[in-house]
Amino acid sequence: MQFARINDITIHYQVIGATGEKPVLVFANSLGTDFRIWRDVVVRLAGEFAIVLYDKRGHGLSDVGPVPCSIEDHATDLAALLDLLSVRGAIICGLSVGGLIAQSLYQRRPDLVRALVLSDTAHKIGTAEMWNARIAAIEADGIEAVADAILERWFTPAFRRPENVAFTGYRNMLIRQPVAGYIGTCAAVRDADFTEAAKKIAVPVLCVVGEDDGSTPPDLVRSTARLIPGARYEVIREAGHIPCVEQPEILTAILRPFFELVMHGDKDE
Repeated sequence: MQFARINDITIHYQVIGATGEKPVLVFANSLGTDFRIWRDVVVRLAGEFAIVLYDKRGHGLSDVGPVPCSIEDHATDLAALLDLLSVRGAIICGLSVGGLIAQSLYQRRPDLVRALVLSDTAHKIGTAEMWNARIAAIEADGIEAVADAILERWFTPAFRRPENVAFTGYRNMLIRQPVAGYIGTCAAVRDADFTEAAKKIAVPVLCVVGEDDGSTPPDLVRSTARLIPGARYEVIREAGHIPCVEQPEILTAILRPFFELVMHGDKDE
């Protein structure tokens, strides 16, 4: 396991491959998960790319840090990690809140970003009332009290079958996240709005969403793609909010041509 002291907190991360020799992919995970959600995509791309995975503050094995935090705090953490690893011009793949972090990173440190994959995310996610209600419910009764409602938005009914042991595992992942870290990141999502910033993104962008996403539905993700000049938009069938878990093969098949286009376009410049 790899750890770094960044912005006075410990961040858990993993590097696969040599970052100085191949194009770099950076994966930022969703609210209530850690970087293991990307495993089935990573195993299909390892060897072709250098890959950076990390647990954002308040999640996985990383420190919680001061709470509440902001999306800018998360982006500053990621920027510092990439600086530590001497990574520039990476393709940043962000899921849900990870996509907000990716947008903030581009806004703050465009030198670090070659292209963006915005998976099941948007320029703005939810309302203040919704996030405040979730925070209050978790403060009162813990994450497990709201877990089933969250998981209905994350995964399709087919994946949520009782006999699916993987579903049990991802439920465990959710309810075992630090409560303070989860609530702190809920506040960060609540307060984030990249509506105007999205219009100024000038790198290649792929927006992708699960057809049955209950957290950031296709219409919302499509609206974000329409804000971003030249953004591509793809829908993954038979997937909810976390396609990298439910449909990793299909997601990877969508990512590959986008990555090739990004790299080929760089060569033509």
